[in-house]
Amino acid sequence: MSARHRTASQDSQEEPDDEVVPYSDDETDDELQSEDDLDRRADQLPEPEIRPTPATEPGWSIRANDREYCNQPQFQKKVFLCVKKSRYSGNAIKTYKYNVLTFLPLNLYEQFKRAANLYFLCLLILQIIPQITTLPWYTTLVPLVLVLGITAIKDLVDDLARHRMDKEINNRRCEVLLNGRFEETRWMNLQVGDVVRLKKNDFIPADILSLSSSNPNSLCYVETAELDGETNLKFKMGLKVTDECLHEEDQLARFNALILCEEPNNRLDKFMGTMIWDTQSYPLDLDNMLLRGCKIRNTDVCHGLVIFAGNDTKIMKNGGKTRFKRTRIDILMNYMVYTIFGLLVLLCAGLAIGHTYWYESIGSKAWYLIDGLDYSSSTRGFLSFWGYIIILNTMVPISLYVSVEVIRLGQSKFINWDLQMYYGEKDTPAKARTTTLNEQLGQVEYIFSDKTGTLTQNIMAFKKCTITGRTYGDPTSADGVSLDRGTPVDFSWNKYAEKNFQFEDHFLVSSIRAKKDPQILEFFKLLSLCHTVMVEQKEDELVYQAASPDEGALVSAACNFGYVFLSRTQDTITVLEMDHEETYEMLALLDFNSDRKRMSIILRYPDGKIRLYCKGADTVIYQRLDANSKNKETTQEALDIFANETLRTLCLCYKDISQAEYDAWSQKHQAASVSMENREEALDTVYEEIEENLLLIGATAIEDKLQDGVPETIANLAKADIKIWVLTGDKKETAENIGYACQLLTDDMKIHYGEDVNVQLRNRQTQRRNDPQGRNKKLKEQFYTEPGKNALVITGGWLNEILYEKKKKRRRLRLKKLRKRFIHSTNPPDSSQPVDEWEKEKRQEDFVDMACECSSVICCRVTPKQKANVVSLVKRYKKAVTLSIGDGANDVNMIKTADIGVGISGQEGMQAVMSSDYAFAQFRYLQRLLLVHGRWSYIRMCKFLRYFFYKNFAFTLVHFWFSFFNGFSSQTAYEDWFITLYNVCYSSLPVLLVGLLDQDVNDKLSLRHPKLYLPGQQGSLFNYKNFFISLFHGVYTSLMIFFIPYGAFLQTMGQDGEAPSDYQSFAVVAASSLIITVNLQISLNTSYWTFVNFFAVLGSIAIYFGVMFDIHSAGIHVILPTTFTFTGAASNALRQPYLWLTIILTVGICLLPVICIQFLCQSIWPSVGDKVQRNRKKYELEDEEEERKKKRPAFQRGGRSRRSAYAFSHSTGYADLIASGRSIRQRPRVRPELRESIREAPQTDNI
Repeated sequence: MSARHRTASQDSQEEPDDEVVPYSDDETDDELQSEDDLDRRADQLPEPEIRPTPATEPGWSIRANDREYCNQPQFQKKVFLCVKKSRYSGNAIKTYKYNVLTFLPLNLYEQFKRAANLYFLCLLILQIIPQITTLPWYTTLVPLVLVLGITAIKDLVDDLARHRMDKEINNRRCEVLLNGRFEETRWMNLQVGDVVRLKKNDFIPADILSLSSSNPNSLCYVETAELDGETNLKFKMGLKVTDECLHEEDQLARFNALILCEEPNNRLDKFMGTMIWDTQSYPLDLDNMLLRGCKIRNTDVCHGLVIFAGNDTKIMKNGGKTRFKRTRIDILMNYMVYTIFGLLVLLCAGLAIGHTYWYESIGSKAWYLIDGLDYSSSTRGFLSFWGYIIILNTMVPISLYVSVEVIRLGQSKFINWDLQMYYGEKDTPAKARTTTLNEQLGQVEYIFSDKTGTLTQNIMAFKKCTITGRTYGDPTSADGVSLDRGTPVDFSWNKYAEKNFQFEDHFLVSSIRAKKDPQILEFFKLLSLCHTVMVEQKEDELVYQAASPDEGALVSAACNFGYVFLSRTQDTITVLEMDHEETYEMLALLDFNSDRKRMSIILRYPDGKIRLYCKGADTVIYQRLDANSKNKETTQEALDIFANETLRTLCLCYKDISQAEYDAWSQKHQAASVSMENREEALDTVYEEIEENLLLIGATAIEDKLQDGVPETIANLAKADIKIWVLTGDKKETAENIGYACQLLTDDMKIHYGEDVNVQLRNRQTQRRNDPQGRNKKLKEQFYTEPGKNALVITGGWLNEILYEKKKKRRRLRLKKLRKRFIHSTNPPDSSQPVDEWEKEKRQEDFVDMACECSSVICCRVTPKQKANVVSLVKRYKKAVTLSIGDGANDVNMIKTADIGVGISGQEGMQAVMSSDYAFAQFRYLQRLLLVHGRWSYIRMCKFLRYFFYKNFAFTLVHFWFSFFNGFSSQTAYEDWFITLYNVCYSSLPVLLVGLLDQDVNDKLSLRHPKLYLPGQQGSLFNYKNFFISLFHGVYTSLMIFFIPYGAFLQTMGQDGEAPSDYQSFAVVAASSLIITVNLQISLNTSYWTFVNFFAVLGSIAIYFGVMFDIHSAGIHVILPTTFTFTGAASNALRQPYLWLTIILTVGICLLPVICIQFLCQSIWPSVGDKVQRNRKKYELEDEEEERKKKRPAFQRGGRSRRSAYAFSHSTGYADLIASGRSIRQRPRVRPELRESIREAPQTDNI
């Protein structure tokens, strides 16, 4: 028994099956109706009024070779008003957003949903009105068109990529039976009821009922990597009647069966239907279905009938909705724009009131201010309000959104170009498939990861074994001496050995070749005989087809050690044992299932001896061992060591059976096999009778290979306070074992299981019910007294039980019934059921709180929809940024639900990648994506936004101060062209480069110090506090920019005796001070200097002076006298040393406080980044030293014992298929010479 801590459960209620994947949300209407009837009888509630189902609502029915059947009126559904269309989807898929007609209106509509864009459109309309305009219309039109154009082009490019992908898929070719013959057509033209012909390596275009194939008994192998990420092949088969009658074109053309089945749903594990043909009915199940997204393997030709097409297929139903994802900064930025707009309205209202009073008291009485317009002071104040809205519009920066898009695009390119995220073995670079989420990568708090193909390679390797108490697999010489460093065994003596098989125990191989130890020979003979692997001869080569990678690895291991499984028929198995061939008669095959956790085979030896071989999990094998069986203790010790090394184990044993004993058991087995009621239970009982008093031989240890760097990546992300949850469809033992291998689980953790969690949540619910104020106060007591030392392992069945996620369509009815009972009953309510929706939500919130107190969470045997629901719960109740990472179609829903979706582009297909925001080939690249690119992107974006708001406040508020000296008359403080070009030319490039290139520490230090990631999770670099700091900084700068030149101009005289105190000279000095100040300010904010940054700062200042002198020249004034009115202002003002001194003084006073504050903060209150920067040289030297040292192993061996995962598939194997003989070819009498390699099907290139 495992020594791991486990909280005991006191709950005696019926518990969910941990081995079953609970697709409880997707029952068909028929199932729900029957279960509701049972509920009503159990609850003794009155039968609700039943309305007759209209005849116009038939089930899902298809007529073969009849396209018009599905277009009949009874199969029409209302789309809009009187418009109807067929309820059967076509096979074309559509993931794009726009077409030629809808692009412009729809894109503009989406863009004008942005508050800033709509604001500037209104502003443009105001500028066209002569009575209130204070700035030329082009000052707003040019930036607005630029913003809309750049965003539209980006959206168009993204949508064109979706168009290309849809076109590529929809235009794939397949053969369909039309007019009595097969014709090649596109996928998009397929319709429900069509008969199609598929060939080897073809993708399956729709959900298809298998009719016949070129293999015996219409067997068809499919690869389901796109669906579930598993690369092992699975078999499908046609009905016997269709296999016998439907092979030729004319036979298929006459096929006119009616198919009645369940409606489209997302259940990948279930299909129920009936085929009616020639007045006979035949049952259909999932074994008869070829699902879209799978690939035909090892089958030359197969024929099928389209049942579900396009969006009705199971793979599309599992895709979930495409959600528009926005970053936290985006949302916060919108709120800040609303805040700025509110401040703008208040300022303009105040200035308008000021103008009203000024005109009343001064303006109307000054003869030189009479403009000939008969407006009252209130009217003038109203017009002044709109005039100031136009003047101060730069407080809401339109160029902000363009700059943000440019920065995001650049950051996405940096991810694409990162060679350290490039996987050379498969020529796969990292790919940022979106440009809108980069900075959110620096704020992730929760990662939800799939297991198979994401954390693991889904490749099993035989590593160790224990035989008669001795462990083999460590480096050992041929004499049995342990070595510190071993060399791989030379298997050249075995022409069937795999070339890439690595084993360093020479003693085991020498023992096998010497044939001295019969138990060792029996061990490998068992591996070569006791399995459901099917072998196929392809081009003089053996190809193994296994129900699971584990079983394939064991048969391949036996082959490598000299026991080669050659062929099987319905009742024989042939094995090459070292140098001679033996054929054994198979008397019975007792297959694996999730309850038995073992499989057995009963064989008759050539000499007539009958022997049972059995392999299975140690928990069930040890219960069935004979009392005199040897080496039980030593084998258990070896199993504990294997478990600590996170290896998957199976115990091997045997038993000799007498002829009489077998005959008696065979009769019972035959009776159970034909039983019409509870056949599976009857068979299990018969199996139990024979599988007892077994003799232990030993145990195998298989490694489920992790991807490179997974434990290190998880450990580093944990240091960054990122919590990782594993959501997988695998069985509990496998998922838990991988948790230890990844270091998500450690020996000092206390692991809580579903039953334990359920008890605690029910206690909390009861506590809330008993408290009179329970609904009004929040219970925030911790569930666990030792935070950080707990882990949660929960199955899908318990997840449904805990969260009340049972059968959506009757959930409301149940809640309604329970609420009535609770109100009218004096008995306390059942704590296992919610009283109302509020209790259900509190239960979910409690579960999330409990899970978040744990260091690690593993959810196993969960459905794709459950994966998405778990992500949604954390998003809803923790308000945290979530990231999902997976590799198969069963992860698509989770990837779309999370704030950020990452797809692993590996051997398991591209379905997850197509739905992801980011894609790369290895899980280990995730830490670089988050801790380097994500953190940099977040810091850059925050720094960019803080500075952008600051420079716009500093620029715009000078108009505000100027208003107090111009009678609040809406006069601008700068020249019009300076206002137009300020954000476009004079101050944009330096801050843009900071947003693209800045970094506080380099990538190595970012990975070495994960704590640098914490400010992003806390959102501490950009929030309302930072916004108001930028606002007050801008207010201070604008005060200095205005009042220092104002004081200098108040009573002064230049060298030529003239007073340079005119408005235009003042505007030049204020503008020059502003440009120099804001460009030097971004220099102070720059952490990472390059030549480009240096050039941008000096270049922006130089561009300002160059453009200003040109605009103020006499030549351009002559050409456009009304547009360029500041003739000679720059040259006249800037030739005065006094004004240069004023500019220098203004800049100095603006920057000096900033320099002092930065110095004090870094000296007295340094951040983690400041400390790392200060010790950068020291860390770089340490890194160089560490690179010379050898890397430490991923896990510590010899920890306390824990239960190993047993190496079996998640579902039953091929036993029924083998026993029926339906898939077995007759073994050729003369077998041609085999090639020197034997391969498993998933790894072959010629399948």
